[in-house]
Amino acid sequence: MEDDSEPEQSPWAHLPDVCLRRVFHWLDDRDRSNTALVCKKWNWAIHSGSLWRRRTITFYGQPSREDTLELQSALWYLRKFGKYLECLEIKLWNPSNAAFTQKFQVTMRGLFSHLGKCNSRLVSLSIESLGLDCFGWKNVVRAQFLKNLSTFLKRMSKRLDYLNLKGARLTLEEGCELLNSLTCVTNKSSLSEINIEDFFSLHVPVFSSTLFHQTMSKFHSLVVLTFNYNCISDELLNTLREHSAHSLCTLNIKCHIHDPHRQVVRGTSWANLAKRAPKLSVNYFFERVTKHDHLARILLVEIPVRSISLWSYNFRDPDWTMKPTLTNLIPVYRHVLQKLTLRLNNDYELLDDELLQLTLSCQRLLFLKVQAFLSVTFVERLLQNRAEGKCSLTTIKVGIYTAQEDISEEGRLLRDIYRRFKYLIDSEINYFVVIHSMA
Repeated sequence: MEDDSEPEQSPWAHLPDVCLRRVFHWLDDRDRSNTALVCKKWNWAIHSGSLWRRRTITFYGQPSREDTLELQSALWYLRKFGKYLECLEIKLWNPSNAAFTQKFQVTMRGLFSHLGKCNSRLVSLSIESLGLDCFGWKNVVRAQFLKNLSTFLKRMSKRLDYLNLKGARLTLEEGCELLNSLTCVTNKSSLSEINIEDFFSLHVPVFSSTLFHQTMSKFHSLVVLTFNYNCISDELLNTLREHSAHSLCTLNIKCHIHDPHRQVVRGTSWANLAKRAPKLSVNYFFERVTKHDHLARILLVEIPVRSISLWSYNFRDPDWTMKPTLTNLIPVYRHVLQKLTLRLNNDYELLDDELLQLTLSCQRLLFLKVQAFLSVTFVERLLQNRAEGKCSLTTIKVGIYTAQEDISEEGRLLRDIYRRFKYLIDSEINYFVVIHSMA
């Protein structure tokens, strides 16, 4: 007797479209291609615009065959589904030679042209680490790329809400011209977040440029601004107060040793901005700027500092001391500081007591990450203070440098400390401690 019943279907055949799209969201391009061949329903789901709102494309200076195929696939899909795109991220890895930058410029010219014609949804654009001051960028190629990017920004300026050009490394005139392309339609921009960290070339005193101040005055709705300290001036702070105080929430400021950072900025300018922008928080990242007199010119008491990162790398100076910064400078933010990151080469200066006292005085400090020459007992005392409720830390990450080659004893002590405070670490603290032998 023949069985006329329908063959049993997989549960996947009855999965609602919204669930299918959610599953397909996590697939890479190759898997999506295969998925589209399964059946008409899956093919239809793959063509849903919600799957193509975000794209990340990576260009490699020395690509493998797999990298090349991945790039080709990403570009093909971007052209096919570009009209749905809302967030585009371009990454460059090691743009080291002229052949690469030439190919990149040609590819981006075609991509910008295509998106400029078909897309009306793009709100986020990120192109990091262009490094346009490198030898790999020939003048003609560089000029053509900037022209293409400027034209694209003009087309997208009405909707664009986020722009990240970190590491572009432009001249002052080039950088301002590119930013002005965002405001050419209405002479102002409603961009809410912009990242221009390392946007200008090294050594440029941007803070003294009237052109830069005029450019920044056209941004009227900034919420988050990420940039370098060599842009900071009384004029810039007054411009932000006048045009973006109603929306401004975060300033992320990088101060690099090779960027000009000794300009005079008045505390009253910071105070006036903070008064008009009550939600403002300032995050500082200092790279090899660790001398107290340099920091004291920058870390004014009127600034609502939420986060401080100090990285000294292998910087060594017999006359350098970190203690005044830890005992006098940073504690002025005891009522607002929430995050502290330190990477110090202090092999000739013990800082255990100063760091512990700092965590006790900064009652709102929640995050502490330290890489420095410290004793193992520092971790024990820190956890004891936390257990007794004397500090509020919820994240403790410590890298202990030691000149000893054999660190087995220190490792045993750390394990004992962990067992002793395991109940606290497991329930309340994001905890990580490691020992690095520098011998």
